[in-house]
Amino acid sequence: MKTFLKLFYEVLSQFFGGLKLGVIGIFKGVVQTLNVPQYIKIIARYKADLSPGEWVLFGIGLLILLAFIAGIVLLIVYLIRKYIRFRKTIVEQESMLEEISTLNSKVSSLMKERESILAMKVSQLGLQPGEDNIVNPDENGEGEEIDQNTAIRFSKLHDVDIQYKDYKIQNYNNSFTLPELIELFRNFAASQLGLYYTSDMIRIFISGLASTKIVILQGISGTGKTSLAYAWGKFLKHDSCVASVQPSWRDRSELFGYFNEFTKKFNETDILKTLYEAGYTDDVYTIILDEMNISRVEYYFAEMLSILEMPNKDEWIVEVVSSAWASDPKHLISGKLKIPPNCWYIGTINNDDSTFMVTDKVYDRAMPIDINTKGQVFDAENVQAQDINFSYLDKLFTDAIDDNPISDETLKKIEEMDDYVIKHFRIAFGNRIMAHMKKFVPVFVACGGDEIAGVDYFIARKILRKFEQLNISYIRDEIDGFVEYLDKTFGKDKMAECIEYVLRLKKMS
Repeated sequence: MKTFLKLFYEVLSQFFGGLKLGVIGIFKGVVQTLNVPQYIKIIARYKADLSPGEWVLFGIGLLILLAFIAGIVLLIVYLIRKYIRFRKTIVEQESMLEEISTLNSKVSSLMKERESILAMKVSQLGLQPGEDNIVNPDENGEGEEIDQNTAIRFSKLHDVDIQYKDYKIQNYNNSFTLPELIELFRNFAASQLGLYYTSDMIRIFISGLASTKIVILQGISGTGKTSLAYAWGKFLKHDSCVASVQPSWRDRSELFGYFNEFTKKFNETDILKTLYEAGYTDDVYTIILDEMNISRVEYYFAEMLSILEMPNKDEWIVEVVSSAWASDPKHLISGKLKIPPNCWYIGTINNDDSTFMVTDKVYDRAMPIDINTKGQVFDAENVQAQDINFSYLDKLFTDAIDDNPISDETLKKIEEMDDYVIKHFRIAFGNRIMAHMKKFVPVFVACGGDEIAGVDYFIARKILRKFEQLNISYIRDEIDGFVEYLDKTFGKDKMAECIEYVLRLKKMS
């Protein structure tokens, strides 16, 4: 024990002695640096021997030294101010998120309180579960019995049934190719709506639609994200259903609506109506989730994410109500609705302090497209809106995938790149992402694009995006090597999107 104490004492003495010498050394260094009298003595010792020219050189050197010192001081002040602003931003962001969370909790509590009050009111009216006839209370608290065989609880869907009662699916005899579709849409947006997009942007957008039912348009505000989805709906002669996401959205009822136990009516949303109407036709429909990340996407869209992942479209079924009424809409079978395949979901995202981060669960199932620049005005042909069969468009996508598969050489390079990224960044591609790539790239090629360019864009948006989750300061030294690897494997500057993306991350570190 005595030997241990002696050893531990000497270790502590060595450690704290070093700290003491370090502090003393810093103090002495500062004192010596700021010792003005000593500087005066040194100058006085040499002033008699200095010529006028040497005095001028000494003055210039002194000014350079003072400028260097001033630069260091300003740099320290700048770093301190930047850190203070950064901390202030973080604190404000955390405060805002806490406030949003609190408001969401209050909304949830108020909803529960409302449901409790309605349940008490219904029980006072003598309603019993399972009765065929239910009571619809009037303003005096009394009510009349409602027959489930004749009462209409889905008024909007009932109107759709009436509208499409005698409807027969139409064949528009479409004959355009994918490159022609790009130019038709681009010229329509410019000539009819005054919206200008490059052919490359429309090519990426169409390829994204082919790869998945969920497309995410992201970028800085004011670049036309919502306008692109809006123009697509106008082009197809079916206005896009625009759903403005609210911070209070927390479950699937925000998408489909909910059954009001008090009024015995179903509060239908426009999204539900659009999905129901799409089931009648062979046309193409679009639902826009505007500012989709102002609430957590996986809260209100989780069920749809799972449904749209199922390979068998016959299994795309969502339960709208738990029990069926005889008077329910025609295509609502046992309270369940089949999600039609001719509908796409386009979300817009603004990445700022007021929004939530979109998780991998969402990104992996969607195709993100960056829109950070405005299109240039061009002389457009006068193109009108088009009648397009979903079955024809889907066949164009299927044929493009079959006719333009990613080459074995490129697939091998992608596999090697996967191994490289796993080794150096601990990130791997998933089977789901590869399945999307094998749809996106062939359609991109069929639309007039280059195979490597399609791979480049897809990898930059779907895979390298995961780098943002890493501590960039730890991987910044690996980025230059990764850029060299991309140039060596795919060709000099062939992977421009990927290289630009990782270099931008390096600058942010």
